[in-house]
Amino acid sequence: MKRILLATAALASLATPAYADTLRDALVSTYKNNPSLNAQREALRATDATVAIARAGSRPQVAATVGVNRDLTRSGVLVSQQSKGPKISGGLDLSVPLFQGGRVRNSIAAARTRVEAGRATLRAVEGDTFTDAVAAYMDVIRDRAIVELNQNQIRVLSTDLEATRDRFQIGDVTRTDVAQSEARLSLARAQLESVNARLAASEENYRRVIGRRPDQLAPPPPLPPLPSTGDEAVRIALVNNPDLIAVNRQATAAGYDVRTARASLLPTVSTTLSGDYVNALGGTSVSGIPRSGTQTTIGVNTRIPLYQGGLPAAQIRQAQAIEGQVLEQVIGTERAVVANAQSAFAAYTAAQRAIQSNQVAVSANQLALEGARAERSVGTRTVIEVLNAEQELLNAQSQLVTARRDAYVAGFQLLNAMGQAQADDLGLDGGPLYDPTGSYRRTANNWNDWSHDPRYTAQSTRTVTASEAAPLTTPITTPAQPMQPGVAGPPR
Repeated sequence: MKRILLATAALASLATPAYADTLRDALVSTYKNNPSLNAQREALRATDATVAIARAGSRPQVAATVGVNRDLTRSGVLVSQQSKGPKISGGLDLSVPLFQGGRVRNSIAAARTRVEAGRATLRAVEGDTFTDAVAAYMDVIRDRAIVELNQNQIRVLSTDLEATRDRFQIGDVTRTDVAQSEARLSLARAQLESVNARLAASEENYRRVIGRRPDQLAPPPPLPPLPSTGDEAVRIALVNNPDLIAVNRQATAAGYDVRTARASLLPTVSTTLSGDYVNALGGTSVSGIPRSGTQTTIGVNTRIPLYQGGLPAAQIRQAQAIEGQVLEQVIGTERAVVANAQSAFAAYTAAQRAIQSNQVAVSANQLALEGARAERSVGTRTVIEVLNAEQELLNAQSQLVTARRDAYVAGFQLLNAMGQAQADDLGLDGGPLYDPTGSYRRTANNWNDWSHDPRYTAQSTRTVTASEAAPLTTPITTPAQPMQPGVAGPPR
């Protein structure tokens, strides 16, 4: 009975750690330090700037010109009208667009819509990143528990082998029984190496996603209430899934792009105001003509396109084809959302049933192992039957740990598919949440040509340790040359 209690110690210890990092801590670290999430925030800031770029087309344009010129040759009437020295000239031009055929208006609308799509994409990346973090967190918990179970199995098998050898010395068992115990212990040691390797991979994946190595990890908190049916999950996902929202906004923006392309067929109207100044720097004046002069001009210009070589038609067709592509992507994304919601719900419910079945299996295998050992002590069971019972208990315990991990990850994936796995949904309390509208307000309405942000400094934490970054102490050897046909390889 003591051995059975030891075999379940790994499962019990997971519920009562003395001090441990929590899943909330891991998600807060991911929210602040994950490079994929931080990169997507910068991508949204770039999209915010497209609104200001589009608005610039409706604003006045001011340009100044300064030049120094000297005439090289003059003849005829020009000789008597111009100074022979160099001239300095300057001008100031103001142009105000009055009508652009709807190009600017639709460009601004498309840019704003793409900002909305970018915000939805940021939410989608946030949910996907949190899902990866939850999976990495649960993988470490699972693999650590399985390693403990396998370590305990080796201790149990080592004790069994010692007992079998002792009984062999007094002739109670045969050499075959000893060999079976030795073989099972060796297989358990090989299995321990395998699960240790999987644990190392899980811990490295944890470091990649969350930004630090895992410490002692506490059990995750309960998931929020989930839908009772897959159809209910789909209905929620069709309304809230950020990927679907993003692609729908992209389709709307593509429609504005078609209108923008059609605007190239329409006239444009602008008003202009210009002033020019010319001063002769040297030379001689002719007939008392002043050395300097000014000129101001105001006017309204209209440009009426008559023939552009087929360019507008090609641009319109291109925009229409892109709109069609995005409309098809809307349907494809919708299909993916439905499939992801249904599959996540099915995986969650299946894992819940697997937990119940594996709990029964663990209890039954514990009783079976206890009975097999008792019966072995009176000679009605063989050593191999006891070894098989121990292995079946280990398998059931490992499957129970795996089912608990699968149920939690599938439940969080279902939350993500329904658009409920973002920071504001999870209530993270690691500081103020990122506000995507701050950059928009600062950028989209900017009129200043000279305003800009400071050079970006990476916000994500690096995970390279000092030992990993240390210089190589041994030279890198050149790879061995491939063996030629008919040439013997190096001795083994």
